[in-house]
Amino acid sequence: MHAVEISLKLRNAVRKNVTISPINSQACIFCHSENIKKDGIRHNKNYDLQRYKCLECKRRFSINLGFEGMRASPKVITQAMQLYFTGESLKGVQKFLRLQGIEFSHVAIYKWIKKYTRLMDEYLKTITPQLGDKWRADEVYVKIRGDQKYLFAMMDDETRFWISQEVAYSKDKHDARNLLRMGKEFAEKTPKTFITDGLQSYKVAFMREFNTLKVPRPEHIRHIHLTSDRNNNMMERLNNEFRDREKVFRGVKSIESPLFDGYQLYHNYIRPHMSLDGDTPADRAGIKIEGNNKWITLIQNASKL
Repeated sequence: MHAVEISLKLRNAVRKNVTISPINSQACIFCHSENIKKDGIRHNKNYDLQRYKCLECKRRFSINLGFEGMRASPKVITQAMQLYFTGESLKGVQKFLRLQGIEFSHVAIYKWIKKYTRLMDEYLKTITPQLGDKWRADEVYVKIRGDQKYLFAMMDDETRFWISQEVAYSKDKHDARNLLRMGKEFAEKTPKTFITDGLQSYKVAFMREFNTLKVPRPEHIRHIHLTSDRNNNMMERLNNEFRDREKVFRGVKSIESPLFDGYQLYHNYIRPHMSLDGDTPADRAGIKIEGNNKWITLIQNASKL
């Protein structure tokens, strides 16, 4: 028991924690001088924006990192994203904004979600989470334009971090090697224990991507039981979490929908989990996102790349 406690303390000590903070530093967008001062308010159609004057080059400008050229304010855009990934339809988000006197079409809202999901996803893929040694994988059906497809997903047992995913056209014939390969490359490691159901494609993928001749060899647990300690209940909860969100759409319109990558991002970095005492999986994986609005923090940092 003492050995296990010491091992966990050492593991936490060597983890490389990453903190993503809001970007508050203000400098001239033309000459990059920090010798600036406030110079009134710029009144846009839908929101106000602070204007500055550079005391070096004498030019006036506004700072709106990540949201340049957007008709909607950062607050409105991130409110829309929060509502969308917590269960509202696009029309529902549009009605919510309308109650606040903000008028945008559901098409515009969809474009915001698609744009910023892609931007944040590309940024977060450059940050390696500190994951445990036990991973799980499972699949859940999803309707895309009325046709039944399957979302294959892999999750870390210790942090509940959703590691990788892919949409497949078939369940039994799908090659799961790419799912495992994406997870291995993103996490920069392989698990010591891999838990799945009895689907044959997992066995083949495990032998190709995770198995090794080194001792101790990774273990693949396939014969799981609902009532024993060898269960996959954590993955079932993740599947139900995604299915509850997908039901609002009554099916997804396209395999390119931002719902897939966007909900994975929301699950990992934004949504607090009761099973993690209110932390996000990213918090437990050594990635802390600061600020009252985590969406804005992520978008600002992603825009600097």
